[in-house]
Amino acid sequence: MNMSQLETLLTISKTMSFRKAGELLNLTQPAVSAQIKSLEDEFKTVLIDRNQPVTLTDHGKVFLEHAEQILSIVEELKMKLSDLNQTPQGHIILGTTASIAVQILPRVLSYFQNQYPLIKTTIYTMPSTQVMNSVESGTLDVGITYLSEKIPNIDSSILYYDTFELVVSPDHPLSHLNHTTIDKLKDVPMIMLAPDTLGRRFVDGIFNKYNVQPNIVMELSSSEEIKRMVEIDLGAAIVSKLSIPNELKLGTLKMIKVNELETPHPVGVVYKSGRYLNTAMQQFLSDLKGMPEHHFISSE
Repeated sequence: MNMSQLETLLTISKTMSFRKAGELLNLTQPAVSAQIKSLEDEFKTVLIDRNQPVTLTDHGKVFLEHAEQILSIVEELKMKLSDLNQTPQGHIILGTTASIAVQILPRVLSYFQNQYPLIKTTIYTMPSTQVMNSVESGTLDVGITYLSEKIPNIDSSILYYDTFELVVSPDHPLSHLNHTTIDKLKDVPMIMLAPDTLGRRFVDGIFNKYNVQPNIVMELSSSEEIKRMVEIDLGAAIVSKLSIPNELKLGTLKMIKVNELETPHPVGVVYKSGRYLNTAMQQFLSDLKGMPEHHFISSE
């Protein structure tokens, strides 16, 4: 058994075709067939059902699970050997919320990529709770998100603090106020974050604490979407303070202080405990943790 045979089996499982697998691997179809036949002979079993479309047998599915583990171990070994090179390089898959991606990441990544051009970064935006789940499952290498309770198998480090604030359009009936209280929002049409976000859970907790039933007219997945709806006066909203400096400067949103919301929320970097950190990850985490808070929260 060799690695190319395992890679061939994995490719066939994805393409369901000996021909397509050969094209992807730059092998002839007979060479693909010979590799699979060699595996089947060595393990005295049938791995592939060769009817169209090609599928794995039950034995093939079990074999594939272990093949994927072996290939993953080999890939990690390659990274460790590559990391003996002193130049930080590699690929980082990062997940964060839409607001953090827009407001925070450009400053962070512009500095980082100028310093380490050999490190490639892929960024996905998603709800805050999904960031945690994806880091835990290994789909993401690292996440930047709001931190709540401690999660087993996840390491975290606080980068800065944010608060949630009430915002309205300049034409909203409340726009003349500088301060209000949570009970005054009972009948105000509210545009809210989706229930699967940490921000929404916090806001729901505040409303519940003061026995206020909000008038929710719309739910959206990110603060960026919510701000656009508030700007055209479809309702008021409670969003991250660090997501609104541009709108406040332009005058498209008005912020109203609500004392009950004045709780600092830590935003931090999260990654899976015990996983191998290649040089790219080590350098990224080191630089991120070493940045002063004002680097993140500057409105410039």
